[in-house]
Amino acid sequence: MSTYKKMLVAIDLTEEAPQVLAKARTLADSQDAELMLVHVVEPVGYAYGGDIPMDLSELQDQLDKAAREQLGKYGEEYGIEKVNQIVTVGRPESEVHSLVKEHDVDLVVVGSHGRKGFQLLLGSTANGVLHGTECDVLAVRIH
Repeated sequence: MSTYKKMLVAIDLTEEAPQVLAKARTLADSQDAELMLVHVVEPVGYAYGGDIPMDLSELQDQLDKAAREQLGKYGEEYGIEKVNQIVTVGRPESEVHSLVKEHDVDLVVVGSHGRKGFQLLLGSTANGVLHGTECDVLAVRIH
């Protein structure tokens, strides 16, 4: 079995993120791997249907700033360098796929709220990451 050299942990910013981060940190340490942390902020227009005739850029900026602050706290707590803390805007699956290629990542770690068995991944962001990425994906079950 090959060892991982660069791992990307993709988190949402809920109270469950530390479960995923702790697992990723332990695995990265055991593999002597570099750990990157990403949170993808979905564009505000998507969340509201995209047809609202108002400028949502201020709200988007606030979401982005809040995400960067929270990611910074997690980065500090889990020993992830600032340069490896990424907040980006877009669709989570697409952004993770791009980062995997751009940074030569060989393992993506995501959380999953799944049900039982293979349905653990179906219909979730984890499923989107799994299908279409060129590296291994570890789905951490959220309890």
